[in-house]
Amino acid sequence: MLNGRLCAAVLAVMVTTGGTVLAAECGNSAKGFDGFLDSVRAEAESIGIPERGIAALNGVRYDPAIVKKDRAQSVFSQSFLEFQQRMVSDYRIKQGAALNRKHRNLFESIEQQYGVPGPVLIAYWALETDFGGYVGDLPIIQSLATLAWDCRRPEKFRPQLLSALNLVGKGDLTVEEARGAWAGEVGLMQFGPKEYDETAVDFDGDGRRNLRTSIPDAMASSAALLVKHGWQANQPWLQEVRVPSDMPWEEADIAIQHPRSQWVKWGVTGKGLKADDFPASLLLPMGRNGPAFLAYENFTTAQLKWNESLVYSTAAAYLATRIAGAPSLSRGNGEVTPLTYKEIIELQELLVAQGYDVGEIDGKMGKASRAAVKDMQIKLGLPADSYPDAEFLDTLRRS
Repeated sequence: MLNGRLCAAVLAVMVTTGGTVLAAECGNSAKGFDGFLDSVRAEAESIGIPERGIAALNGVRYDPAIVKKDRAQSVFSQSFLEFQQRMVSDYRIKQGAALNRKHRNLFESIEQQYGVPGPVLIAYWALETDFGGYVGDLPIIQSLATLAWDCRRPEKFRPQLLSALNLVGKGDLTVEEARGAWAGEVGLMQFGPKEYDETAVDFDGDGRRNLRTSIPDAMASSAALLVKHGWQANQPWLQEVRVPSDMPWEEADIAIQHPRSQWVKWGVTGKGLKADDFPASLLLPMGRNGPAFLAYENFTTAQLKWNESLVYSTAAAYLATRIAGAPSLSRGNGEVTPLTYKEIIELQELLVAQGYDVGEIDGKMGKASRAAVKDMQIKLGLPADSYPDAEFLDTLRRS
């Protein structure tokens, strides 16, 4: 996939939808955009999207402001503590608990059918739209068309655009209602149109899947999406723990599971932590000196598919535990000074120079960057907790 600095170069993108393969160009300006829309119209017609949906492309224009927003994302460059301090507020915890009580019958019905507890759904409601306080008011078809034409991630946004057209065509959304966030997400839980089209349910029984204003539809659809991602009923998702000053840090990885009894043997402690055979991963979002969690499969599969950002997903899962009654988290065993955005960029460049594939050099500690850090820590004889600190960066500069 091309990064933002290469988007001026036009490339051919092969898009496959419903067995139809079409070649389309991409670009980072209005030039060629009308021809691109014609290709979308042709593809939409070929896969059976109703004419009413295809007509929603009429009057759509390239919006450079949307591309600018796509390039400017920096919130997930924050550390976990920075992000959760801003997003997991006392207000959201208290309001979340109050909404769980207010809609108790609804959430009990959803959990009975899908196995997803109310606090998990309410946490996403809080983080995605502040309980519906801000759902976005941008025309999503124009936004998605712009992003599907842009060279950075056309393979992601073209299917979303086609699904948005299908939602309008089928009557789930009117053109006037097709408004939301800059990246095309819609409604109380900020569903992408593709997920909306494929997964949404009519839980209030009014004959329409309404994720914009129907709390029952939005919550049940979110539960259905988590189940689609692999959520297991009656299973935990995240549990705060404390870690000792020393242990096999290379085992602390969401891709590695051990029985809880093994974590206990290594010195991991926590309120209600059982020394049994139940599998869990040790999640250290800020390394061995920061907060620590046991992450279960509901987190490592379903919740990380809701949002691939480890910072976001950890904050959402933690907020859900707080709404369910868990105490405030510990900051860990010591002070952790996160690398700055520029330092993470430098780190990624140094890792690439060492032969690692970190994905896009974007100032975010994603899965590939963390894996590279861990491998380099092992090579350098440092505690392999996958989290880069200033000492690690200095060592890497000299290596």
